[in-house]
Amino acid sequence: MASYASVEAAVPVGPTSLGHVVPLGVLAAVWGGLVLLTVLTVAAAEVDLGNLNLYIALVIAGTKATLVVLYFMHLRYDRPFLLVVFLGCLAFVVVFISLALTDARAYAPSLVPGQAEGMKEVHTPFGTRD
Repeated sequence: MASYASVEAAVPVGPTSLGHVVPLGVLAAVWGGLVLLTVLTVAAAEVDLGNLNLYIALVIAGTKATLVVLYFMHLRYDRPFLLVVFLGCLAFVVVFISLALTDARAYAPSLVPGQAEGMKEVHTPFGTRD
């Protein structure tokens, strides 16, 4: 029978077990990047690129979320397995959002005519429905 090390042996004890201290310069640079991406989000919303606006907003939001997870939640300095878990979750989110966007095209023709005047022009991933 194989012998296994105890859980306590795998967890370091002492001053190094408190976690990784991120330098203030790195945190300030990440914060600056987040502010820049927020300004870019607002600027992209002002420009009408049709269906491309949605994809640009999703890419910017994903980039901002990744920066927050990597630096403010210290995933960059943690075990590599947690990165695999994060990327797996991110892949599932992308799949679910993609499925929801393709479903929008399916129910758009069933809108009651005259009920939603603001919905005359429906933007979907596959084009604009007039």
